[in-house]
Amino acid sequence: MKRPTHRRAVEPEGAEARDAGNPLAERIAGLLRTLPDRPWLSALLLVSATIVVYLPVWHAGLIWDDRSFVIDNPLIHQADGLYRFWFTTQPVDYYPVTSSMLWFEWRLWGANPIGYHVVNVLVHALSAVLLWRALRRLNIPGSWLAAALFAVHPVNVESVAWITERKNTLAMFFFLLSLLWYLRFDPGPSSLAAAPADRPQSSTLGSQLRWYWLSWAAFLLALLSKTVVAPMPLVLLALAWWRRGVVGRRDLWRSVPFFVTAAAVGLISFWFQSHRAIGSDIVRTDSFWARLAGAGWAVWFYLYKAALPFGLSTIYPRWQIDGGQWWSYLPGLLLVGVLLACWRYRRSWGHAPLASLVYFVMMLLPVLGFLDIGFMAYSLVADHWQYFAIIGPLSLAAATITVACGLPGTRRLLPAAALGGALLVALGGLTWRQCGIYADPGTFWQAALTANPDAWLAHNNLGNVFFEQGQVDDAMVHYQKALAIQPVYATAHYNLGGVFRQKGHVDDAIAEFQKALQIKPQYSMAHYTLAEALRQKGQVDEAIAHYEKALEIRPEYAEAHNSLGAALLRKGQVDEAIVHLQKALEIQPNHAEDHNNLAGVLWQQGQVQQAIAYYEKALAIRPDYALAHHNLGKLFQQQGQAQEAITHYQRTLEIDPDFAPACNSLAWVLATNPEASVRNGVRAIELAEKAQRLSGGSNPMFVATLAAAYAEGKRFPEATATAEHALQLATAQDRTALANRLRTQIALYQTGSPYRDTGRTGN
Repeated sequence: MKRPTHRRAVEPEGAEARDAGNPLAERIAGLLRTLPDRPWLSALLLVSATIVVYLPVWHAGLIWDDRSFVIDNPLIHQADGLYRFWFTTQPVDYYPVTSSMLWFEWRLWGANPIGYHVVNVLVHALSAVLLWRALRRLNIPGSWLAAALFAVHPVNVESVAWITERKNTLAMFFFLLSLLWYLRFDPGPSSLAAAPADRPQSSTLGSQLRWYWLSWAAFLLALLSKTVVAPMPLVLLALAWWRRGVVGRRDLWRSVPFFVTAAAVGLISFWFQSHRAIGSDIVRTDSFWARLAGAGWAVWFYLYKAALPFGLSTIYPRWQIDGGQWWSYLPGLLLVGVLLACWRYRRSWGHAPLASLVYFVMMLLPVLGFLDIGFMAYSLVADHWQYFAIIGPLSLAAATITVACGLPGTRRLLPAAALGGALLVALGGLTWRQCGIYADPGTFWQAALTANPDAWLAHNNLGNVFFEQGQVDDAMVHYQKALAIQPVYATAHYNLGGVFRQKGHVDDAIAEFQKALQIKPQYSMAHYTLAEALRQKGQVDEAIAHYEKALEIRPEYAEAHNSLGAALLRKGQVDEAIVHLQKALEIQPNHAEDHNNLAGVLWQQGQVQQAIAYYEKALAIRPDYALAHHNLGKLFQQQGQAQEAITHYQRTLEIDPDFAPACNSLAWVLATNPEASVRNGVRAIELAEKAQRLSGGSNPMFVATLAAAYAEGKRFPEATATAEHALQLATAQDRTALANRLRTQIALYQTGSPYRDTGRTGN
């Protein structure tokens, strides 16, 4: 009799089997397996994760050049700004798609940064979704994990939290959209297969060509957002090799329109960089060989920050690379060695690393130092420069994790999810923390100095923060530190001159402006501000020369046109002054101050109606413009329109109750107007006494107004004494016409008669 066979119990292999009795684990594993079949849920998770880790940015402020690039950019404010962005050389850089988007947003958010930040975060989130879909079409394992890593990686914070880098986020969106549509046009090895029997081949070809041209159009939009995506045609060829193992003639022909477009837009962008963004500035003086060696350093630096994103800085120390030393080329030679090793084993383990590294280097080409970029004067690397390239190593990392732990559907799905989840949480935490430095300019620049104490740009810009806050001495300390590190820093000399001018040390200010111009002769702002300081000292001819130099360098410099107009007025060259004031308004048609200034000149010329029109334009732009209200009131007073004058004087005081000239002007009308219905002696005395307090009692016209107000109030002894005091002040100040009028008024007050301003001269 045979013994019964005993069937041994076998422990299930792998995590899935071990979790078979765990309902929670089974539920999680089931959800993970169904994610690929629920694209809407996968996309929602990507967007949600991005929003969560970037929540601090929603409360961030304006940093670095956000204000000049967006908020105070006159081209964004102008109604024809879209035309100027696309079809003129007025923009500093040629990013017309980005600039157009910000032009529309400024009309929605104005100076409130939250709207711009929210859009940046959402565009970044949508790019993560597009990246996932593109990688999925390429059949790359862990495509969703790669997109999630991209979404939450802290190196990308600089591109997402910095409003000015809308250039990056918008270009990335169109870049990935172009890639996705190209993959729809060219599905891969199967694309050469015949069309289904029930569908005409011409119909299939037409449908596919639609995706090709949509891809090209998206690529054009990406280039017009930021030309850093110019290497995309190389990426398309690399993808052809990745998918088919060879780059065929058909692939080359397909890439031609992309290459041509990249070259055309690239040349336009290069012209703007050379002539507008950089101009005469010297960015780098190192040789080609030093730049070649530095390119190798940069690639490894970016790989290091992608793998270990610690110690991130907005301004990394600027390397000094000696192209004459052999060891300077070691990083580049090591990179070449790695590429050759991957090529050698391209049919096995080297295939994926080679594709990832080639993509990484390709997308870094514009920022490796062979072309001058203005920021390279401060640092040769920047986090936002690897925003496009980082997709390569992140995709490789995600694929490695997924393959190492098992593809979806195998028995090791949960370990892959756990490892990927831990990585996402860690990176997300670093991103959340990094977002904190974008809270405000002071926090931002202090963080830059903490990471790199020798960042002279950060010292200068932190000095600007203190200067704007009225902490002039603190600003001076940082400007001087910047100059101690970098003595030939024209901007710091310029800013230090501004501090001296603020403190009333005009000669020291002039000396600093001149130092800035010795370093950078084409520094239009330094010419302008030096001219302002010279005019302040009464050196009008010298000031005019520097205004003209500023305009020679920058013909569209509205402030220089306006100030040159004022200087020419002082010289009695009225017609030339009007030309410059009108030019300032052509450049800045919505600049209320320029309308006010031109109105004043036209008034002096006797062109009263034109002057009134310009004052009214100024007030239409800025209804709370106190000075324009006061000036228009003075004009109406001169024209004998007392009620209109009173209306504008009162509006001036509603806006600024301590505006001494308005207190005086309104008091004069209420005290001296011939119409009894207009006069109000009590109110006139109240206003005139306030004007006296605000002015310190040294202005003879204000004292004369108080005397007239006392006379209207029947307080003639006080009126006489006050007028005699005004006469003493006027005589001491050689104001002969006023002194003569005061003698007439004193005679009236001594006989008990108030003064009536029948000549409409005002006071």
